[in-house]
Amino acid sequence: MKKICRVVCQLSLLLTLFLTPPVLAQSGFEQWLDEFKPIAGQQGVRQATWDKAFAGISEFDAKVLEKANYQPEFTTEIWDYLDSRVNPISISRGLQMDRVHDQTLSAVSDKFGVRRSVLLAIWSMESNYGEVLKRPERLHYVPQALATLAYADPKRRKFGRSQLVAALKILQAGDVGVDQFSGSWAGAMGHTQFIPTSYLAYGIDMDGNSKRDIWNSIPDALATAANLLHKNGWRTGKSWGYEVIVPSGSGKLEGQTKLISEWQKLGFQRPGGRAFPRPGEKAVLKLLAGEAGPGFLMMRNFFVLKRYNNADAYALGVGLLADRLAGYPGMVQSWPRPPESLNGDEKIELQQLLKKKGYYDGEIDGNLGKGSRAAIAEFQKRAGVNPDGAPSKSILLLLRN
Repeated sequence: MKKICRVVCQLSLLLTLFLTPPVLAQSGFEQWLDEFKPIAGQQGVRQATWDKAFAGISEFDAKVLEKANYQPEFTTEIWDYLDSRVNPISISRGLQMDRVHDQTLSAVSDKFGVRRSVLLAIWSMESNYGEVLKRPERLHYVPQALATLAYADPKRRKFGRSQLVAALKILQAGDVGVDQFSGSWAGAMGHTQFIPTSYLAYGIDMDGNSKRDIWNSIPDALATAANLLHKNGWRTGKSWGYEVIVPSGSGKLEGQTKLISEWQKLGFQRPGGRAFPRPGEKAVLKLLAGEAGPGFLMMRNFFVLKRYNNADAYALGVGLLADRLAGYPGMVQSWPRPPESLNGDEKIELQQLLKKKGYYDGEIDGNLGKGSRAAIAEFQKRAGVNPDGAPSKSILLLLRN
């Protein structure tokens, strides 16, 4: 019996060792910092800069690892992603920012050849027009966050090391002090969320104070974003792409590049019969929800937007929001949503009703994240239905009554 117990215990220990992800001890972080310090020095980081950056820091940022390893409970469909970013609130706020920062937007647009509405859309997508920077609970000290990734995240170790050196060079240049050197868990910084290497490559001092301050200077932040697009081949005065009706059986053509006139011959048309301004230009077909959804013919500028963030959904979101901010109509066709799925306006209404009834105290932004879903679950308990936290037309109807 004891032998059996020993075998079971040994097997249990082995399973624990194999199935439990490795957790590096905090005590090893200081040693890692000591070992990496001369490596950073070989790449141009002075000792005084290093000492200033890590004064009083002896532990890694555990919350960075939590966010890095977080697996979303709910899969984000393209329509849900766009609902949370291209909606009446982001449009209204963007138009307000357009008025407030009129002179800055005009100056940046004239200098870099990027439409002001595109810059506003990027600002919205990256930091909600700077609102994220006002929420310290979502921010991290950049050198510590990047050192954490370099030390404790095997998948992002190389990224963390290179970005940490770049971040220290930013500090060394005097563009930002340690007290304001904040960013996302992955080191994305400021109003327009640049990682350190991109900041060094594209950072612009637009306000003329000898600092490239994307944390506090909106002119610097917008000019830095415009410079990235400009240096990666942005075509002034050209569109990012066009929404198109997809002819039946054309799914096999996704990803192909043709002249717009050739797409027209294959039956691809803009909704409402609107003309293509430049049928002689090349475009790539994108079907982001499959053949059942709307199609898009993407131009060069769409792929330049992907140099900012390589996701198709991100570049489409910037393009659609920029069009709305420029006064153009939104999408005409509908996404193939499930029958109970809410559209963007309904998501905002759901949050408003949850707040009105005392279940929700978060932002009204159409983004149904953990806070909204927890509020839905609480309402469901009171309503006597399964508290799964899932938003639906049925739940919205219950809230309306």
